Amino acid sequence: MPSTSTLRIAWRNLGRNRKRSLLALGAIAVGQLAFLSTTALLNGYGEQFLNSVTGPMVGHIQVHATGWRDDRSIDLALGEIDAVLADIRQHPQVDHASARVFAPALAALATDGLMSMVVGVQPDAESHPTGLLSGERLTGKLGSHRVLVGSGLARKHDMAPGMEIAVIGQDVDGAIANDLFTVSDVIDTPVAVVNSLGIVMSLDDAQELFLMPNQAHEIVIHVKDREILDDTAARLSRLPLLTHAEVLTWQQIAPEILTFVNFIGVYKFIILSIVFIAAAAGIANTMLMSTFERTHEFGMLLSLGCGPGRLSKIIAVEAVIVGLLGVVVGTALGLGLVSLTSESGIDYAALGGSGSAYEIDYKGLRFTSHVYPAIVASDVIAGVVAVFITSIIAVIWPMLHIVRLQPMEAMRS
Repeated sequence: MPSTSTLRIAWRNLGRNRKRSLLALGAIAVGQLAFLSTTALLNGYGEQFLNSVTGPMVGHIQVHATGWRDDRSIDLALGEIDAVLADIRQHPQVDHASARVFAPALAALATDGLMSMVVGVQPDAESHPTGLLSGERLTGKLGSHRVLVGSGLARKHDMAPGMEIAVIGQDVDGAIANDLFTVSDVIDTPVAVVNSLGIVMSLDDAQELFLMPNQAHEIVIHVKDREILDDTAARLSRLPLLTHAEVLTWQQIAPEILTFVNFIGVYKFIILSIVFIAAAAGIANTMLMSTFERTHEFGMLLSLGCGPGRLSKIIAVEAVIVGLLGVVVGTALGLGLVSLTSESGIDYAALGGSGSAYEIDYKGLRFTSHVYPAIVASDVIAGVVAVFITSIIAVIWPMLHIVRLQPMEAMRS
């Protein structure tokens, strides 16, 4: 810990050439601002991807009958679904759990037939913010042979509420399953396959249509703490009714998304390295110029008995002061910028010159170009630590120069 006199001398020395000190401080501040702004966008983009994956379609954990994910056969279903859901919902880490039925079907509208996907859901269990029926508006529009149709399917075939459709498929016994349903509303979800092909009906109606009493193909689980997701999945897999089922986390279901999320951390490191370089260049330049300009002064101090260690400490403290002041200014600017955009978000399409936001579909999920930046405490700490370490590294050369100084030669310079 430097003494008060060392801090006072270091501060005074920085004021000798304020323009140079301010330039170094500004370079560090801009580097920290760029780092926090970029990582805030990356955090927002990563959170968007993660929410899209772990939201309505995939969840945090999924449960299936063994082999169902490979061929999607309608007869590979989970049994005793009411008891299974009761056991799962008792786990302290489970926030929401809902059962679903999936079955390809032909929907007949007047004289036209169209390919569709029946999705049987539990309306009340799917009404939470990350459920397929987010909000209360749609939950009362299912059951009693009423269905919701995906927005893309409705738009393509001019389907509207009040129309009657015939749904024809195959039940678990291999026989023809068919019934009439009334379109109660159109649904638009982040799940692309539901929008383009979905006929969403209550789980009870789907079980009746496909002869699947108390059965379902999938249970989607949302947990309270994603940090212990693997442990939660392992505990659920040991439930007696799930002994022969597949209990998979979203990372196992969508490993390519996990790769993308992990890459965000790598990209943050690259940006942080740029901050390192900018800080090192600014601080090293300032300290080198200051050291060479004060060679005569250092020679006098050495001849009066001031040791090289004390002079090196003064130089190091000067560097740390410049670095920390720069990172504080950059952090303040970064937090201010993110606070201005965290609520409204930033549209990548607009930044790229496009006139409006866009959405893309990937693996049946929908992603948008509109991102909400977010800064986490670890990003700020990483920037501060990086600049502090850089400040120390950047003064090694000036310190070596001081150590090699001969008092008489230095005084003659």
